[in-house]
Amino acid sequence: MATLELQSVTKRFDDIAAVENVSLRIEDNEFFCIFGPPSCGKTTILRLLLGLVVPDEGRILIDGQDVTYERPHQRDLGMVFQNLALFPHLSAGENIAFPLTERKEARSVIKDRVAEVAAKLHIDHLLHKPPAQLSGGERQRVAIARALVRNPLAYLMDEPLAALDARLRESTRVELKRLQRDLSHTLIYVTHDQEEAMSIADRIAIMRDGAICQVGTPDEIYNRPNSLFVSQIVGSPRINVIQGILSNGQFRAGNLGLELTCNGVAYNGAIALAIRPEDIAITDPGAAGALTAEVYEVEPLGGHTIVDVSLRDDILKVHLPGQPDFAPGQAIGLTLDGDHCYLFSANSGETLRHPV
Repeated sequence: MATLELQSVTKRFDDIAAVENVSLRIEDNEFFCIFGPPSCGKTTILRLLLGLVVPDEGRILIDGQDVTYERPHQRDLGMVFQNLALFPHLSAGENIAFPLTERKEARSVIKDRVAEVAAKLHIDHLLHKPPAQLSGGERQRVAIARALVRNPLAYLMDEPLAALDARLRESTRVELKRLQRDLSHTLIYVTHDQEEAMSIADRIAIMRDGAICQVGTPDEIYNRPNSLFVSQIVGSPRINVIQGILSNGQFRAGNLGLELTCNGVAYNGAIALAIRPEDIAITDPGAAGALTAEVYEVEPLGGHTIVDVSLRDDILKVHLPGQPDFAPGQAIGLTLDGDHCYLFSANSGETLRHPV
């Protein structure tokens, strides 16, 4: 169990800052997720924590001890790589046992520890098989077991589910959450999948271009984003954004014929108004206060439906429960509540107001 901390850490590769002035504290026994688009610096942070690369500036601490220049084997961290990195000439059991074998642990200790971890991951019946005879999900569990077997201070995982199909990813991330809770260890998980990040993390760090944009619980990130970028990167379907002008509490998007009262912000000028798809209502065409629109496309998803709506030159997404009966080209009315909208500066992207 451990607390890990980066203090004003910067890492450059030639003239590119992969990580720039990042300060981050991961608490003991926390399931912490680092989330962002590809090439934003997520994996570099893991490599810095592991000691595979040394920062150009700043410090790295584990349980308050400065380990900035310590080698990987001195940090006692377990790692699950994206490509899993299993040894093809060893059986699953031998792969799991490898960290203990390298440390010359007693055979009885190795046997007991491998059996214990394999049972937790439900792969005890696979220990005799080589990786080539295992499915993708089974190989992934073997890689996780290899990290768990030596009881390190913390576990680091670099998109270990990326190669799995959607159904297997869903079941495995539930298992990971349960494992972390049972093991009571710090776990740092890197992903570019917002659904993974939101469903398993205690807290999330949102990254962009090597910098931390926001750190918070999934609820805080979703409901109180600190920028337009964060609001757009979290949520499925993606949040709707409409450009316009705010003046004396009145928002106008002239090209759409949209006017909304937006209370709670003393700002005048160009803004981006954003509203979640679940906060837009579809009504009958011509209903009082409704915008005239038409159905562009319908995406039935079983328990819910995404309706793409054409509002003049813009396409907005509306999230509705069940399987409503809409058809492309159908005339509809569209209702937006100004109190349910986020307001962002059109220039900086910073949040001006969360929904009331």
